[in-house]
Amino acid sequence: MRGYLTALVVCALTVGTIGYLLRSRRIREKYAASWIALAVAVVTVGAVPSVLTWLATLLGVQTPVNLLFLVSGVVLLIVCVQFSVEISQLEEETRTLAEEIALLRLDLEDVRSQIPQQGAADPDARPSGAPPA
Repeated sequence: MRGYLTALVVCALTVGTIGYLLRSRRIREKYAASWIALAVAVVTVGAVPSVLTWLATLLGVQTPVNLLFLVSGVVLLIVCVQFSVEISQLEEETRTLAEEIALLRLDLEDVRSQIPQQGAADPDARPSGAPPA
């Protein structure tokens, strides 16, 4: 009974933390929804342990703990794959942006080289009509 109570308390803290991170815009909604759904599943199993036993029997798993470890491993695998996809997309976006910045800098240098340099010979020269410093 103590383990179930601990799971419920941890889930409540997790949901509270996710809510705080969501309100402070430190986590996106799509990730928050996943974590909250996972917390609800854990609360369900913690509050009604017979659900895990029923699922294990339904799926043909000998012990409910084995099913719990299997589901945990699958969840971690999905999270890792999702983050790998996101990181790959961000790397591609970063590379594209770096290339665009490099091209813009090149264009800027070309434009600057085409503008005649006024007062290059005398750095103290003022444009005509400018007040004395």
